[in-house]
Amino acid sequence: MSLRAYIGTSALLVGLIGAAATASGHALMMNKDAKPGAWHLIEIGIPHGCVGSPTNTIKIKVPEGIALVRPQVKAGWKLTMTKRKIDKPIVAEGTTITDMADEVMWSGGSVGDVEFDRFAMLVKLPNDPGKMLYFKTVQVCDKGEHRWIEIPEGGKKWGEYKEPAPFVQISGAP
Repeated sequence: MSLRAYIGTSALLVGLIGAAATASGHALMMNKDAKPGAWHLIEIGIPHGCVGSPTNTIKIKVPEGIALVRPQVKAGWKLTMTKRKIDKPIVAEGTTITDMADEVMWSGGSVGDVEFDRFAMLVKLPNDPGKMLYFKTVQVCDKGEHRWIEIPEGGKKWGEYKEPAPFVQISGAP
């Protein structure tokens, strides 16, 4: 292999490894594409702890417009869901709703610093094609926390942020 080819290949590998390391540092939405008005499984993957410290709590803010939320029970974790009042009642699945889920929290468990886990909920999406829904996520560790709450603004892309919020894109057709 020539020196030029070796340097080019090495530079490419360094770039790919750097990109993979950056991408693996985020709280990840496992299934980003969703149908308007449908039930959708939200799975947020937590790929690491906080610089040597295990994760003990995950808090996910439910975006406006999601009427129904069914969080997944996780063995060894306490599940809590807080609600917020809505201005105008809506009917969803044959039920009149006057308050909606505000935040889902799993606490008391443990995910090691070099371990991976998923936190899931089933949600009823709004019938709003093209809309992006951001699920601001706070990861609390024994020492420290990650606040995956940044939402792209001003033409910036999701991957340009240090701690971007996981998101779902509602597709154009049901």
